[in-house]
Amino acid sequence: MVESNKEELQLELNDLFNLFEVSDIIVKHTEIDEKNKITNEFRYIKDGQEKSYSFTYDMDNSLSDLRKKSLRKRMVKNQLYKILSENLNKTLPWGSLTGVRPTKLARDLIDYGEMKDYLVAEILERDYYVSHKKAELVASILRNQKCIIRNDNLVDLYINIPICPTRCVYCSFISSELSRVKDKVDIYIDAVIKEINAVKNIIKRKAYVVRSIYIGGGTPSVLTARQLDRLLNEVNFLPSEFTVECGRADTITDEKLDILKNHGVTRISINPQTFCEATLKRIGRKQKNKDILSAYQKALARDFVVNMDFIAGLPGEKLGIFKRTINTALELYPNNITVHTLSLKKGSTLFDNNGSVQDRDVEKMIDYAEDTLAKNGYKPYYLYRQKHQLSGLENVGYFRDGDVCIFNIDSMEETNTIIGVGANAISKRVYNIEHTIKRQPNVKFIEDYVDRIDEIIEKKEEFFK
Repeated sequence: MVESNKEELQLELNDLFNLFEVSDIIVKHTEIDEKNKITNEFRYIKDGQEKSYSFTYDMDNSLSDLRKKSLRKRMVKNQLYKILSENLNKTLPWGSLTGVRPTKLARDLIDYGEMKDYLVAEILERDYYVSHKKAELVASILRNQKCIIRNDNLVDLYINIPICPTRCVYCSFISSELSRVKDKVDIYIDAVIKEINAVKNIIKRKAYVVRSIYIGGGTPSVLTARQLDRLLNEVNFLPSEFTVECGRADTITDEKLDILKNHGVTRISINPQTFCEATLKRIGRKQKNKDILSAYQKALARDFVVNMDFIAGLPGEKLGIFKRTINTALELYPNNITVHTLSLKKGSTLFDNNGSVQDRDVEKMIDYAEDTLAKNGYKPYYLYRQKHQLSGLENVGYFRDGDVCIFNIDSMEETNTIIGVGANAISKRVYNIEHTIKRQPNVKFIEDYVDRIDEIIEKKEEFFK
């Protein structure tokens, strides 16, 4: 563990330390601020033996407080990484980078004039110890994000349906199994519609333009056809892109797909996670491969853009099984493929039983997916990381033929305001000129959301004044 005299640095230092997966080391950190110089002192303690390190750098006092804080975090993590890497003789694929958005860091450095876009890979390798392969991946993604528009009047709308048919063993989302909340779904939809109508007034008052809509969860397609139709009747905008997650193939019917099409939905997710049926059963999914194929055929017949999600490192799966899954996905040839690295999240069933998970092959799985998808015409377009991902890896979305998901890019790069509706949805106001972001979360649970909907609307109206 790391002990720091600066509380605001403690969390990220420990996040980096934990990626090295050691338990017999203590690092004590002291930051000393002397006018325009900052010194980071470290004491590295193992088996009663201690090593001392000291690093000093200049701080430009003309920088904003936000930029200063960002620079302090960046420098101290680089220094801690260097100490741990040298002493443990170990490197990490993402070097000293922690946090969700490596691509956003690179984009911010470009925007602040700290590096040129053609030097992204080189600087990530040199200054942040990122591996060559991951640095090149970031550079490629930035090149492929051509749809970014920085305009504070453009907004994205996110609607959360935190309900699933069953709970997967790796899931830690605040979502409920349908059987437990079946009698509450209609009143939840009532509350969501009430919030949507309040959001319409905000959008009209602020002269916002809705660029994309994303209905996620959970599994929105778990709603009945009637419930889905009632919800979508209220979502009467004209966005460039309209996505609904239909992740579980066993929730997809012809009637529901027709309703989505009639309401202007352009893109859906059908998420197999794996094509190994033994694994599907192991992780708590009832669907069969025939259900996935049937749902996909129905989606193609209605001309939806389709994304498919897959997970590397699922319990019981080795490299050969994962390769077969990726090869099967390529035979289906969906518009988008998202490859996740399994994350052992607190609150999931799998976290409490992680003995069933091995990360021995996971880096080979991710490399195989990236290389094989590239050979078949897919390009990476967005990336994010989560805590406790196997081998410290990442999740990457791939596209073909120009079919990127605008919402995914806007959300991960934080370039546009997002208005969040529903339980556990988060609204983010992006101020592009000031380079600041403000966040406002809704309450997490369905019951609280329904009970407090008027309070939630009042806070949202205040937030978007």
